[in-house]
Amino acid sequence: MRLVPSPEQAGFAATLHDLLTAADVPSAAARWADGDTAPGRAIWSRLAGAGVTGLIVPERWGGAGAGAADLVIACEVLGHHALPGPVAESIAAVPALLTALGEDGPKDDRAADKWLPELAAGRIIATLAAPPWLPYAADPDAADLVLLAEPGVVRLARTGTVHASMDPTRRLAEVSASGPATRAAVAHALNLGALSCAAQLLGAGHALLEAAVAHAKTRSQFGRPVGSFQALQHRLADVAVGLEFARPLLYAATTAGSAGDAARNVSAAKVACGEAAHRAARAALQVHGAIGYTREHGLGRWLTKVRVLTLAWGTPAQHRARIMAELTR
Repeated sequence: MRLVPSPEQAGFAATLHDLLTAADVPSAAARWADGDTAPGRAIWSRLAGAGVTGLIVPERWGGAGAGAADLVIACEVLGHHALPGPVAESIAAVPALLTALGEDGPKDDRAADKWLPELAAGRIIATLAAPPWLPYAADPDAADLVLLAEPGVVRLARTGTVHASMDPTRRLAEVSASGPATRAAVAHALNLGALSCAAQLLGAGHALLEAAVAHAKTRSQFGRPVGSFQALQHRLADVAVGLEFARPLLYAATTAGSAGDAARNVSAAKVACGEAAHRAARAALQVHGAIGYTREHGLGRWLTKVRVLTLAWGTPAQHRARIMAELTR
């Protein structure tokens, strides 16, 4: 079991980091929040060129056929840059569902042949609802494909009422089925989605820690940088420890064997990454003070992202309940 990235994975992460740094994600996110998804979709197209949107799409449909470990490496970087859009849905869960349909579904089902090449090439973005973890579909206005996943089956869906989210770049829609039910490996897809969400949280937590450390070196009180105060150093050290302790749980979840192990490990990773990111958010806001609340500063992109992703793809209570259920079987 490898609990750290391989040299190849580290290089892949560095490439994605450079790509997103050059792409001006903050500007695209601001436009996305105002309803203009074009700049954000252009970034998604660039990610497709780097192989991100087709990471877990099998090679027969134009993807890389990569595993969960590569997926979480990519999603951690996307979370670090607070990329707008349904990341876990479009890059992880929907490709897994469509792959299951293509490999295990009825021979006359062409959903995989139709949609997987489009996802891999970055020509479409997908989202889904999967109650109770995902009662609403995220970013339906930016999605070209909307699915409704229920235990053991998946359907095409149409969107209904759209609701605002705490994260201004994320809108949520009620959905209803618009196609026949097709059997699919929904549990596996939801595990991949939750794992990708956990990776985004870990990346966002690291971005918040970096922002807090940088600001602590420049913000002064009583004639000295606040970063020199031992109480603040200890708090930021606790954040760093929490993030580093969450990472092995995230990587361990990518190698789980049985269904029970996968459920337990994915839930443990989701809880740990969510708590670590939430701790980073609280510390970063304390370091920045009132300026951290302002839209102009930009810290809020990560603060709100952490808040909503902690509750998405299963709440902490839901994942703790699943861990307990698996431990007491």
